[in-house]
Amino acid sequence: MVDAIPEVLFVCVHNAGRSQMAAALLDHHAAGAVRVRSAGSAPAESINPAVREVMAESDIDLSAEIPKRLTTDAVDAADVVITMGCGDACPVFPGKRYLDWQLDDPAGKTVDEVRPIRDDIDARVRALLGELTGIKAEAKPS
Repeated sequence: MVDAIPEVLFVCVHNAGRSQMAAALLDHHAAGAVRVRSAGSAPAESINPAVREVMAESDIDLSAEIPKRLTTDAVDAADVVITMGCGDACPVFPGKRYLDWQLDDPAGKTVDEVRPIRDDIDARVRALLGELTGIKAEAKPS
């Protein structure tokens, strides 16, 4: 039997902000309908504290997450690979869908400055979820 669950990989250099938010939000909205991973080519030591805080405001706990290194296997396993506007290079495999989401980098930004980035990512992952599965995730009021 063919595995019908799509897999999405979010990639950003440090895997400490945008890609972590995107993966957590998609995982939250998909509720098991999509496999989600995130990674970076030069992972940071920890998740950006402002990112952790704005995600907690959305009832998503990133305290146990750690930045992960991008591997060829992760790209190969994904159906959709999304880079986060940070110029990261990914191995290219035939049959994969590649997207580049141009997003502000939350590094060095305050919680107030990171909220609009989270909300932009949330809208994008909800649209992606609809494309991949037909699931319509409702926007959470800010």
